[in-house]
Amino acid sequence: MEDSKHESSRKTPGVTINQQEQDFLEPQPTDPGPQIFEEKGTMDDVSTDSKDSKEEIDYGAIEITELTVIGCDFQHMCSPQASQTGTPKLTVVLIGDTGSVEMNSQNLLLTHDRHLTPMAAAGCSHTALLLYDLCGIHVSIINMLGLQTTERVDQVSLKSYLGQVAHEQGIHAFLLLSTLGQHIDSLRRGAQWLQRKLGEKSLAFVVPVFTCDIQQDYSNVLCELRAHSDLKHLIETCRDRYHTCKRGMDDPLEMVSLLDKINLMVSETPPGCYSGEMFDEVSRQTTEQEERDESGDMNEEAVDISDKGEKTPQMEDTSGDMVDPEKKLLANIETLMDILQLQHKHEYKLTTADFLNIGPSSKHQHEPRSEKELAHTFLQKLFLLDYRARYIPVKKDESEMKSINHTLTADRDTNVYDALFSEREQSNSTDKHSHVHPMDVQMAVFHCSDSFLRQYMVTKLSACQYALPLLVPDLFTREIEFPLWTFRQIGKSWKSTSKLNGITSKSMPIYKAQTPMIAFFRLGSVSSSKSQLMNNLINQRHSTFFHRDCPGSTKTRILMDGVAEIAWYCPAGKTDDAFTDCVAFCNLRGDAVVHKKQRDFLTEFSSVNVVLLPSLDKDDKRVAIVQDLVMSPKPLICLLTEDDVVASEFKPGKYRIGLRDRNQSEVSEELTDIIRKTLSPLFLTFNLEEVAKQSGFRLDENDDVCQTGKNAALEIKDLLKVKALSEIKDTFLPCQDRLWHDWCRKNKDLYRLQGNVEMEKSKKQHELNKIRYQQQDVSFSELMKLFLTSLRSLGSEERKYFLKWIMILLDDLSTNELSELHHRYDEKWSEVLALKKKHDKSVQLKKKQLELEEISEKLQSATVGFEHIWREVGQIYEAHVSVPRGRIADINLSYLPEMAADLMISGHPMELMDGDAGHVPLTWIKSVLDEVIRKVNDPRVFVLSILGIQSTGKSTMLNAMFGLQFAVSAGRCTRGAFMQLVRLTKEMKKDFPFDYVLVIDTEGLRALELAGKATVHHDNELATFVIGLGNMTLINIFGENPAEMQDILQIAVQAFMRMKKVRLSPSCVFVHQNVGDITAGEKNMEGKRRLQEKLDEMTQLAAKEEGCDAECFSEIITFDIKRDVKYFSQLWEGSPPMAPPNPRYSENVQELKNMILSKTSKSTVMKLSAFQTRVEDLWNALLNEDFVFSFKNTLEIAVYRKLEVQYGKWTWALRSAMLTIENQLYNRIENGKLHKANSTSYLVAEMRKTCDKVQEAMRKHFEEERDKDILVQWQGRFECKIGELHEELVRGSKKKLEEVIQQREARHKLDEKNKLYEDKLFQKSKEVALKLKVEAMDEDQLYKEFSNVWEEWVVELTNDTPAIKDIDIAERIIHVLVEIGNEPALVHERRTSKLYSNISNLGNYSEYIILRKHPDLNQCPKDEMNTQDEHRLSHKTSLWGTFKQFLGIGFSGNKTVTNYDFVNHLTYSEEEQLATFINDVVKETKNMIMEAPTATRGYNDSYLQNIAVHVQTRVKDFESTKNNYALKKTFTVDLSLHACEHAEHFLSKSYREFKNNNDALTYLDRKKPQYYTIFQSFYKGASSVTVLGEIICNQLKASMVQAIYDQTAIDLAEEMQSSYPPFSGNRSNLEKHILMLLAEKENFDSYITYIKSPKTHFESFIRETVNKYIFSENDVKTLSIIKGNIKCKEHCVNHAVHNATERVTTEKGDTTMWLKEFSNYLKDELKFEKNRYVDMGAITTFDFLEEVIRDGLKIKVKEINQNFSDVSLLKMENFRERPDDILIKHFCDCCWVQCPFCKAICTNTMSEHQGVDHSVSFHRPDGLAGWHFEGTVQLCTSFCTSSVASDGNFLPNHDSDKSIPFKQYRTGGPRYADWSITPDLSELPYWKWFVCRFQEDLENYYGKKFQGWGKIPSEWRTYTKAQAIESLKKI
Repeated sequence: MEDSKHESSRKTPGVTINQQEQDFLEPQPTDPGPQIFEEKGTMDDVSTDSKDSKEEIDYGAIEITELTVIGCDFQHMCSPQASQTGTPKLTVVLIGDTGSVEMNSQNLLLTHDRHLTPMAAAGCSHTALLLYDLCGIHVSIINMLGLQTTERVDQVSLKSYLGQVAHEQGIHAFLLLSTLGQHIDSLRRGAQWLQRKLGEKSLAFVVPVFTCDIQQDYSNVLCELRAHSDLKHLIETCRDRYHTCKRGMDDPLEMVSLLDKINLMVSETPPGCYSGEMFDEVSRQTTEQEERDESGDMNEEAVDISDKGEKTPQMEDTSGDMVDPEKKLLANIETLMDILQLQHKHEYKLTTADFLNIGPSSKHQHEPRSEKELAHTFLQKLFLLDYRARYIPVKKDESEMKSINHTLTADRDTNVYDALFSEREQSNSTDKHSHVHPMDVQMAVFHCSDSFLRQYMVTKLSACQYALPLLVPDLFTREIEFPLWTFRQIGKSWKSTSKLNGITSKSMPIYKAQTPMIAFFRLGSVSSSKSQLMNNLINQRHSTFFHRDCPGSTKTRILMDGVAEIAWYCPAGKTDDAFTDCVAFCNLRGDAVVHKKQRDFLTEFSSVNVVLLPSLDKDDKRVAIVQDLVMSPKPLICLLTEDDVVASEFKPGKYRIGLRDRNQSEVSEELTDIIRKTLSPLFLTFNLEEVAKQSGFRLDENDDVCQTGKNAALEIKDLLKVKALSEIKDTFLPCQDRLWHDWCRKNKDLYRLQGNVEMEKSKKQHELNKIRYQQQDVSFSELMKLFLTSLRSLGSEERKYFLKWIMILLDDLSTNELSELHHRYDEKWSEVLALKKKHDKSVQLKKKQLELEEISEKLQSATVGFEHIWREVGQIYEAHVSVPRGRIADINLSYLPEMAADLMISGHPMELMDGDAGHVPLTWIKSVLDEVIRKVNDPRVFVLSILGIQSTGKSTMLNAMFGLQFAVSAGRCTRGAFMQLVRLTKEMKKDFPFDYVLVIDTEGLRALELAGKATVHHDNELATFVIGLGNMTLINIFGENPAEMQDILQIAVQAFMRMKKVRLSPSCVFVHQNVGDITAGEKNMEGKRRLQEKLDEMTQLAAKEEGCDAECFSEIITFDIKRDVKYFSQLWEGSPPMAPPNPRYSENVQELKNMILSKTSKSTVMKLSAFQTRVEDLWNALLNEDFVFSFKNTLEIAVYRKLEVQYGKWTWALRSAMLTIENQLYNRIENGKLHKANSTSYLVAEMRKTCDKVQEAMRKHFEEERDKDILVQWQGRFECKIGELHEELVRGSKKKLEEVIQQREARHKLDEKNKLYEDKLFQKSKEVALKLKVEAMDEDQLYKEFSNVWEEWVVELTNDTPAIKDIDIAERIIHVLVEIGNEPALVHERRTSKLYSNISNLGNYSEYIILRKHPDLNQCPKDEMNTQDEHRLSHKTSLWGTFKQFLGIGFSGNKTVTNYDFVNHLTYSEEEQLATFINDVVKETKNMIMEAPTATRGYNDSYLQNIAVHVQTRVKDFESTKNNYALKKTFTVDLSLHACEHAEHFLSKSYREFKNNNDALTYLDRKKPQYYTIFQSFYKGASSVTVLGEIICNQLKASMVQAIYDQTAIDLAEEMQSSYPPFSGNRSNLEKHILMLLAEKENFDSYITYIKSPKTHFESFIRETVNKYIFSENDVKTLSIIKGNIKCKEHCVNHAVHNATERVTTEKGDTTMWLKEFSNYLKDELKFEKNRYVDMGAITTFDFLEEVIRDGLKIKVKEINQNFSDVSLLKMENFRERPDDILIKHFCDCCWVQCPFCKAICTNTMSEHQGVDHSVSFHRPDGLAGWHFEGTVQLCTSFCTSSVASDGNFLPNHDSDKSIPFKQYRTGGPRYADWSITPDLSELPYWKWFVCRFQEDLENYYGKKFQGWGKIPSEWRTYTKAQAIESLKKI
């Protein structure tokens, strides 16, 4: 049948190909492989113009074939045609790498391929045209570069095509091309491929060709390559033939040399080419061998295609040459590795890191689409515990599946026979290697894995109940390896049964198990499956050993021959157990005759030998082997595959069983019975570890790095062996256990303080430090020294082995004793249960229970694992870092957390919570995470935690899901919590917003170990912790036990409710494991409905307990019952211990993993640093009894503080912009350019520009900041506050500007009058000057004359204008106070004493009050009152805020008030109320005086009268509310004087301003220097232009000075706010510097002002600091700013002068126009009133005016500079708005609410922050605010944060009858409810130092003592001032 062809003529390579041909040339997505091309035609048709050739080449005589494009079916390819000139002289095949040749127009061999795609170029046959032109030789080139390694090419058809070429024209040379310097493997693979396809004889025609780039010196490189033995051997095989050339093959000399070598080879090698006969011989030989393989071993599950052994005959071809089976095997291995994409992994091993990550396969698990994915998919499924990993079908594309449909021609009838049978024969040949044998995949991965991945892989195979490789021949050397290392982490558990001991549980590492071994092997080919027979013995429902009927089995396999596998049968202690004890089964793959070493090993160490035998002749050599087995004393079972005899014993201990036509179950029973019978008590046992040493095989553990690590670990084991297991912790791990547990207990006590809180706390901290000192003394035991020394000294690989060996050996150390203890525990527990069933409550039961408890404690002591060593490391670190002392303080232990971090990054679990102590070692965890953050750059993490009842498969599920290493055995349950990082691959990071998944595994709830030990509290604590940490929490429910479901749900729901209350929002998924029928959808829906109801029920119960309102679970967390509940099949497919994992379970795990990952893309993730902070916050809160009350979100607080800093910058930008705009508008108003009508629009428009910038900055901050998910909760509030501030600034500025405009309008008449004065003065000055001009006068005479006439002029001008008198405001205050009714003597006395000045800050107001008589005093005698009413009076008169019955213990009589005190005495609450009243009144009067129009209308006594009357009214109103005391007159007078004193400064300043602006004499006096200058100029004959210029300069000087002051104020404030430490942060930073200064000065009065009136003190500090900055610390910087502003204003004036002159000159204007233009240019910069200038006459020389002004300006600028030459000349009153006032407005516009206990100021930057509680970072001792114990004079020393953690009480108000527990302080009233005071130990030593330093001052101030309950702890007195100041850095 002819093939269909797409034909077209092509005369030259450059001719266009028709569309059909083009379609073939384009690579198609469904194309099954590369195409073959052949050119046919005559060379006479060619006429190509080569662009790259130096000479024109005539191709007229050359004939070229037409191009035929054929698909991958080489069998139907047209035969190569001879050219018209005859058969090509040489036919050359190119083999090798495609990269070894550069295809271009200059290439002399591969010219035409330059037009083809790389895939299309392969296989192209053509005539080398350029070679013909060069040499005149016809050379046919067959390009097969790359085809030998391309899996999409049909190798069978490719071989057929080569055979066709060999038959028709012969192949003269095979050019084996390789890039120079490439790995020898590429050459070797090419030669082996050729040998496989065309036989050994093809190598005689091979010429290795090494190509190189132009710049390479290939001769030198070749010399080096020849030194390689393999390469040398290859070249020798080719009879020392090789060739070197450039990759471009464009050098004629090199190509001619190559042709010469080919010709020489052809002439020397008969028959001169590789012929068709040679090909036919190879084909026959291959067919015969395949037939022998199929017939010889078809009954075994798989047959190796290249069995080899000592006497295996070699294959013989038709020429008599022998084919080496070993070479064939190597070729097959390389082909297999190529198919599986493992070519280089045999040398560069796969590692666990390559697979234990979250990669693309984690998102979508699907069957592989090609065989190259098999290895990766196998491991992924295996790690999921899916035993179906052993066979993974390849799901090929439909386009790749072979179709048997063919197009039939119209003239041919359908041949049914051909369709049914002929095609099948062809299919058999092409589909023979349809897929890779499953066990080849397993073993290929095994060979290509490093030792750790091998160990992990084999451990998982064991978990899947599969046989494990025991003896493994090397792929290439065939050396046998015993992989003992891979068994080290496999543990087996079983229950053995004996008549003597009954049922005994055993659990141990399998390499230590002493078991019998049953060895199975076959001699020759047998018809029965040995592996299937073994499976029937071990587990009839599971294929432990792979056999021929397993899915995916093929006739051929490559890597299993000679492998011995092992599996163990583990009995369950039941009657139907096949064997009563653990038994090992070994299976030797392949023919045991061939594999003598493996056979000898098995027979030597086996307990029973089982051999499968075919029918044997007497002379068969296998009979001798059987004879040896029979003569052996060991039991032997011969399974005769060709016999049907029943089981029989033909010699003692020797049995035979026929298999032919026998029922498999029957055979299995017989075989089992015989094995049981032969396994007598004296049978030989088998131990892997011991046998490995005696095997004589290569042991994988003998590698140097492994041995180094093992030896280091053995040192530790040897050290531990000298002690009993229960003594190891006490001896070698002393820092944990008792010391650590004591520390944890006392640390928790810190949050449950009683009595004198600070004394107790100090005592506890001392005890904690003492424990730390003890830990320091015993740290670095010999064990820890060995461990840490090894860790630091070993190399990276050795360290890995060392750590793994430590784990292995520690488990080994404790295995036996733990197993014995578990056995004793079970026995004792059974005895206790038996007694309980009898309702026996005797002493015997109690005794048994005590014994059970003792065993339980021994179990805990005997458990020593790897985690305990790291726990010790953590405690050593914490002990030394927490309390450094002496020489120990110099020890650098930073390497400890660094090593732990390396371990964690590598994927090892790290203990987060110590399960034994129930505590989180925060210092250690924080340091480890710090190192992880540093090493991996603070990665983004998604935190996944899990919660569930104990032993419900939590760790197993996580391990399967992510390939983790959490402990899973029932005897070794997880204690506490562990965390492990799982890395995302680069590909996955593109799809997910995080870099790692941080998995947290936890101990089970309701743990039996904790029974009777506050289990409920521990479970709630653990649940709250892990749920709070996780972005998502898996709630694991096991089975359908309603009680267990309720337990876990109640705990979880309560934890989620707590998260909601503290504004954390984790998500959750419920995993319901061990559900029977999960396929029933209706049942699932019913289960979900019940779960929803139960969740809602638990929510309502938890809501009551937590004190909140919630009806359903979805109200407290986002939860969808349909999506967020997953049902899991049971883990085991059958009953353990022999049951394999359920494949459906693995699918469930994968589905859950996919769902988790799908949710993560929408979840909020956190940085690892945020997780670190979250750990600390949650644990600190859990240490307190009330989690919600105690939780402090440190990360959220830190983010909020950063936001406040940004808020300060935004507000400063608005304030600064407003100040600049105000300066501009003030100038406009003064210049008459702005009036009320148009002031608002400009102001709003200018501020809008800045406001828009600020809003954009805010938007970026909230949307782009790293913590944007936290920030979003405050975005709306801060945007509103910025908007409000903007509106407030605009509103305030409008008000000020309108006042200025009003003042200007009010001065209008005065200005007109002043203008009249100035006109007259100008004329008089001019006239007098001109008159005196004729007289010669010196300067003094001239000034004297001017002064005389000036006085006359002033009198004349102001004759009818009265002068404004000065007013003494201080005298007016006294006058007003007396006038409204106060006694004059009292007013004068109080004024003189100045005592009123400090009335706001007094601690004791008793001198101002008179106590009224108590109403009950007249009803009973004084003594009776003292005895009967003592208790009631102590409450009624007790100080507000005092402690009541601290610790619940009532005070004794001497600690309460025993009689009523008739002296003037106020409660603390009343003192506070009076102080608050005073401050309120002062604030009110300040606002009143600010409204007084003194600056525009002058002074009036009514201003002070209003203040005085207001004070009197407020005092009377306040006094009327007080029943127990009255206020003295002195109080009203002092408060009035205090309020008026504040008004005095403002009134004096405003009145001076009024007088300066309105008094004519004052105004004219200021003008005298100006008019003297005019007078002087006219006297000297100056022109009008000169005089005008001087007048302008004089006015400009004053304006410039004021403008410089105004701008400098803004600049100085800006500079200080940005770079001066006190002002370069938020208000908290400012407070820190205030406290530092207070400590430096040590002034108690200043402290009291700070405590009592913080805002006043802040303002005072700002003023002092600004003055210090300007006038001393930064005077140079201040002068620099001033100089800059002077230059700026000078430039503005010069620019305005020039522009005005240019405009007037151009438009021919006059003086008025010039002044107008000049004023316009300066309207925003300087005050310049153009209307002030008299008519100077017609001025035409404006250029001269410009020159005069410039010169005059220089003089004025010089004078200004002189005036600012020193900062001392700077006058603060000259600032329109002082720098300190600007900063006060900026920093003091915030919250000033003080803590109701300690008076600390709320640190919130915003004055009103509704929705956010008041808070402060560090509180103070309450005694600083006067708190003391009830009925005593004992001041309190407790910090607020300690008090709220204690069991104490307080009275919220002076008249409270009911005390409030500190833990419920928010219920004390409004002033308490809005404060967030979290219990913690964060306190500043600063305040401890303060209390000690000013103890006496505080006692005198409050009239109390620090004694008794308020005694100062001695530890406080150890702090120095330097330490106190240093502690402020925490703020």
